[in-house]
Amino acid sequence: MKRSIFLMLAICVFTGTTINSQGILKKAGKAMQDELLGTKPKKTEQPEPQCACDKPEMAMDMGGKLQLDYKELTISITNDGKILAKHVGSDEYYIVKDGVTQGPYKGDDPRVKSFDIVSEEVPEGADPWTYRYKQYISVKDGKYTISFGGKTYGPYGRIENFTVSMSKDKFAALVIENIVLKEDRGKAMDEAMKNAKTDQERMDLAMKFSAEMQQNIIQGGGPNSMVPKLVTNVEGITFDWTKNMGASPNGTMKYDEILLTQGSEIKDLKGNKIYTVTTEQGGADFFISTDNSKVAWYTYGTLNISDKTKLTELFNPQLIKNDGKIYLAYMYYSPKKNAILKCKIPF
Repeated sequence: MKRSIFLMLAICVFTGTTINSQGILKKAGKAMQDELLGTKPKKTEQPEPQCACDKPEMAMDMGGKLQLDYKELTISITNDGKILAKHVGSDEYYIVKDGVTQGPYKGDDPRVKSFDIVSEEVPEGADPWTYRYKQYISVKDGKYTISFGGKTYGPYGRIENFTVSMSKDKFAALVIENIVLKEDRGKAMDEAMKNAKTDQERMDLAMKFSAEMQQNIIQGGGPNSMVPKLVTNVEGITFDWTKNMGASPNGTMKYDEILLTQGSEIKDLKGNKIYTVTTEQGGADFFISTDNSKVAWYTYGTLNISDKTKLTELFNPQLIKNDGKIYLAYMYYSPKKNAILKCKIPF
């Protein structure tokens, strides 16, 4: 009898244990069930992007102690290959050289400032030209002066566009020698007209301001001084504004050369047409090979080249120069290495 009781108890204990284990599994969720039962699926490895090349260079390791997320970084690259990465929404910067990442640093750190990257964000009240290009442009008595390669150009009443070649040996700027009415004077005139109490007073003010502007035109060199002019240190360049209205100098499309963009046309500084942008290519960043035989355009992570090459899932394309040769370089994120890698295409 006792043996039967012990047998019944043993069965109950065994059964109870089994039921209890199943209850735990039900509450644990799929992940723990897989772990306990040994059925955990293998982690699917994310494939490398389509733009991956055979022998990429390490641009920035996202692992190690830093554990950075490339989607939260903005990256700037210097011509000598150094990388400055900024964490979006913070004042944290990382400097990468030869694949080694250091940081974070604050924006006022001398190591960050040494990159001298042109900022699109201009502090309130600051002059955009002297802020972005302080090493080249200065202002005195409301007039701009450009200093480049040991020479001085100006003074000018206004600068419409300024760009420097990637090798820093050429510049081009669209300038206006004389501004008839400066912004602060214009505001003063508007205020005076608003405060005029009679039509006669307004008429007298209008005549006064008109005479002042006429005098400014004469003193500034006549009507031609108010027409945009192209100023550059490149020899043999003549610029006819009537044939190049709306043109803007660009120093990143072609290595060591400044080009002009005018509507849908890309020209050299002499006005020779190099390429016509199609409707489908509108808004893209363009790159022109040294001999003009290749054209590449980049938009939204896709790089197309005129030889029918198409690369996707990349970012930061730019022209670089290594050992005297020009390349079109780009970056991509490698899930396999958890790093940002760089590829180079002879260009």
